Parts: sequence; C-alpha cells; structure tokens
Amino acid sequence: MTTLIDADVLAGLRADAAAQLPEIAALRHALHRTPELGLDLPATQRLVLDALAPLGLEVTTGDRLSSVVAVLRGDRPGPAVLLRGDMDALPVTEDSGEPFSSENPGVMHACGHDLHVAGLVGAARLLAARRAAIAGSVVLMFQPGEEGDHGARLMIEEGVLDAAGSRVVAAYGLHVLSSMLPAGLVTSRPGTMLAAADTVHVTVTGRGGHGSMPHLAADPVPVAAEIVLALQAMVTRQFDIFDPVVVTVGRIEAGTTDNVIPSTARLEATVRTFSEAVHAVVPERLARLCEGIAAAHGMTVDVDYQRGYPVTSNTPAEVDRAAALARGLLGDEAYHPAPQPLSGAEDFSYLLQEVPGVYLGLGATPVGEDPQTAAYNHSAQARFADEALAVGPAVLAALALDRLAEG
Repeated sequence: MTTLIDADVLAGLRADAAAQLPEIAALRHALHRTPELGLDLPATQRLVLDALAPLGLEVTTGDRLSSVVAVLRGDRPGPAVLLRGDMDALPVTEDSGEPFSSENPGVMHACGHDLHVAGLVGAARLLAARRAAIAGSVVLMFQPGEEGDHGARLMIEEGVLDAAGSRVVAAYGLHVLSSMLPAGLVTSRPGTMLAAADTVHVTVTGRGGHGSMPHLAADPVPVAAEIVLALQAMVTRQFDIFDPVVVTVGRIEAGTTDNVIPSTARLEATVRTFSEAVHAVVPERLARLCEGIAAAHGMTVDVDYQRGYPVTSNTPAEVDRAAALARGLLGDEAYHPAPQPLSGAEDFSYLLQEVPGVYLGLGATPVGEDPQTAAYNHSAQARFADEALAVGPAVLAALALDRLAEG
C-alpha cells in the first residue's frame, strides 16, 4: 500500500516523537506509580486531563466510568478517526525493581497501560502541532476498564464513536509487549488478531454421603472430572483445528474432607475462540456435553456461560496502511507480520465491530533483555522499555494523518 503522507511528514513525526520522549516517559512513570483498577480511575483521569490541558482540545469525561474523550479539530473540515489508549491496571503486587514502581499496594501496571496512556498523549501532542495539515478530526479515547470490565463497550454506549459530531471512519490502537518482540518493532495481521474470551461456571449436583459407601450417594466429583476430560476431546473432535477452541479449566472445587462425598462439584474455565462463527456455537455444544455426562450418571448440572470480549478482527486494508507507515517511519525491518493470532483478548474488539481499523502490537522488551525470556505482560516482574514511547505516538499519529488524508 502507498501511504498518502510523504516521507518528510513521517521523518518529522519520528523526530518530534523522539524529542518529546523525556516528557512522555516522565508521564508514564507518574502513571506507573499510581495505578488504579477497573472503571473508576480518578487519579489517572486527573493526570490525563492535566497533560491534555495545554493542547486546546474539546474534552469531556464519562458518566459511568472515569473516561476522557478529547477531540482535536484540524484547520479544515473532513472525517474523523479515533485513537485509543486504555488506562486501568491489574491486581498484581509489583516485583519489577523499577525505580518508579507502584505506590499502591497490590496494584500494578503489569500490562503496560501506563505506556498506552502516555503514548496517546504523545500522539495528541504530535497531531496538535500539525493542525494546519489536518482535514478532519481526531477523537482521543482514554478508556478505563479494559481488564475485564468492558470499558470500550461502555464508552461506545456513551457516544465516543460520534464525539466529533459524525461517526469515526476508522479506529486505531496498539498494545505494548514486555517480551516476544524487541523494543520499537510493530506487529499485526489481517483478520483475527486476538481471540474471544469467555468464562464458564459448571456446577454438578449429586447427593452427598459417606466416602466408605459411595453406592448410597451420587458422587459429583468423578462426574466433574469426566467433564474436564471430555471438554478436551470436544475441542479437537467438534471443531476444525484450523479454527480452534481452547478450553482451560482453571478451578475445581468440591468437598470439605477426605471421607465425605459432597453434594456438588464446581468447575470454572476460560474458553478462547478465534472466529465469530465458532464463538457463536460453543456455548450450546459445551452445555450439551456437560448435561449429557451428568444425565448419564443420574445427576443434574448447571452451566453458566458468560460472554467475554469478542474476537479482535483487523480490517485488511488498515493492516496494510499500518505496515506501510511503520516501515516508512522506522525502516523496512520495523514491521513484523504476525504469523498467527494471539490467544489473549481485548475490548478494542468492540470498536472493530463498529468501524474499520487495526490493532497493533508494539515491542517494549527492555533494552538488553532477550524477548524470548523476558517477563511477559501481567507478570509481577514485567518491565517495559520507555524507548517504545518514541515509536508508539509516531505510529498512531501517522495512522490518523494518513487516513484523514484519504478523506
């Protein structure tokens, strides 16, 4: 794909992103020290509002969550595009050794969302300096509640896609990676980038009794165990291996002591799928399997299947745009096509269900560490390279400028 912004514009973005790195990194460190969970992030919101204040943007905050939406208007009319950064942290006790480690006990920016927020502020600064070249608007979406709280869906319901006065024509976002990819390299792929992630709670109900006389009881424990094994057969026998399902039972709970047969046994599992077609049919097939096994043993089962985030599916043309811009900004080796989707999930998926766009991975492995062995996102030891903040803002700003140049 040929980009619409020329090499001089890309060189300017790269130089300006590098020049602002110390200030953007300082913002990232401030965010990292004061991580917050979920949908209510007052300290994070205040840092964002203060950072945006000098830019002259149209800023609003959320009603049901502490979001920030800022609209940057170009000097000429045109369409609108959206850039997103998520803001929430994780319930993890930090053990990274960073001098700017979390000051909130039990809470850590272990997934790099502090870099996402600081990077989006950096992109806003780059774009604000180029208003004269912009025909249209850029919606800057600072989003709480990505870590399981469906913050993107809530912001869509509160009107983020129409914040500029008309529906955005594209949405762009990125996620830093503390391992897997050297700092500053960009990756993505057309179609499925990330999996859908659902949760299932299964309760098998039998009849309690004494462990010495199981024939007088109805023991739910072996039935639950049979269900665990049968789920693994289901994913390989009922679904195409090239459109896979991953079911991982992470919790089994039953009983109180060794010689008492409990009346119930419970399972909790995560279910990962990679296409909306499979995502649609898994709940019925999983429930049918659990009910059939329980019935075969004369027991009942309750299957509580909870939908999580949908599949994150990139628009192919927007992937091509991102790849061309990354190479133009950083060199031919800067963009690495992802050979397969990642099995993590993201609520950026809700945006891509509404408008075209692309979700990128950005390498942030600390300089000097091996990307294959460095601590991964969500680890208490995860560390992220500030150097990625000289790349992410430039890529986001370039995506916005190039798409708006298309009209």
